[in-house]
Amino acid sequence: MTVPFLDLTEQYRTIEDELTEAIRGVVESQSFILGPEVAELEQEVAEYVGARYAVGVASGTDALLLPLKALDAEPGSEVIVPSFTFFATAGAVWNAGLKPVFCDVDPETFNVTAESLERVWTDKTVAIVPVHLFGQMAPMKEVMAVAKARGVFVIEDGAQAFGASSPLGSAGAVGDVGTYSFFPTKNLGGFGDGGMIVTDDEGLAEALGKTRVHGGRKMYHHETVGTNSRLDAIQAAVLRVKLRYLDMWAEKRRKNASYYTDTLSGIDGLTTPKSLDGFKHVYNQYTMKVDRRDELKEHLKSRGIGSGIYYPVPLHLQQCFHQLGGGKGDCPVTEELCQKVLSLPIYPELGEERRGLVTQEIKRFYG
Repeated sequence: MTVPFLDLTEQYRTIEDELTEAIRGVVESQSFILGPEVAELEQEVAEYVGARYAVGVASGTDALLLPLKALDAEPGSEVIVPSFTFFATAGAVWNAGLKPVFCDVDPETFNVTAESLERVWTDKTVAIVPVHLFGQMAPMKEVMAVAKARGVFVIEDGAQAFGASSPLGSAGAVGDVGTYSFFPTKNLGGFGDGGMIVTDDEGLAEALGKTRVHGGRKMYHHETVGTNSRLDAIQAAVLRVKLRYLDMWAEKRRKNASYYTDTLSGIDGLTTPKSLDGFKHVYNQYTMKVDRRDELKEHLKSRGIGSGIYYPVPLHLQQCFHQLGGGKGDCPVTEELCQKVLSLPIYPELGEERRGLVTQEIKRFYG
């Protein structure tokens, strides 16, 4: 028996007829860009997360980029992002003409903290981008307190956390803006790229809606210089079908995570992820800290078991950001995590037998 790290085919087979019908409806309508399907998805997403407005865009990266450009900040203004996250978080800041400033993360939750933000704050900081990494929200109560005290903008990166929540609310609906990715591997994934921005600010939502279509509400009339970042109707139709199953899939992910944690806790050299009380974790990834990480990964591979490393290189040490002056030791927790993290298969269709095989081989390795 093999255990793939992720198998999207199994999920597809369970809802194949519904997806086919949804796609056929778009094809028959011949309305492929924005349109009614996208408008319906925007409304459903806004209602699901508890935001007033939602704006569909072409990717999760654009979902970050457009609000950053809407800040209209001076070039070189600083935006704090965690060093331990996917590249797009910092890349969007750079491409908006702003300066990413990298902060460290909590060693147990992998998310930013109020202290890590304060440590790198300067009088040039105009925004912070807390990332809800691996499916668990950052401590937004503390993050928002810091942001409000300093008077800066908060853009939640919820690319891996659609459906997650904390005592303050859903991922994406607590800060000034929330962003999501619908990349196929996400817990709510489309059949290609796609993203969404949510906000309670009507003026901002209207501005973002114009920006995604070259800066105008009427064809060939441009109020601002925007870009092309429109969500395809086929992606919206697929996502609307999948959204109906999201809570059920998340519960299965939590069940798999609970099994892993119960079975693997106590193994010397392995630390299971921490789930905070009062937070709903959606486990886009189940990420452990392990000794002899690369050896364990090879052992699992030799037994036909997939695993993943998120992420092997800290953002502050990426070659493309060398001119920012970052160096080893700047974010010590992140640097250690990049050497130790390993993610296990966690998809909803995993099942008892395959997850049992995963834990059996991990125990064998550390035995």
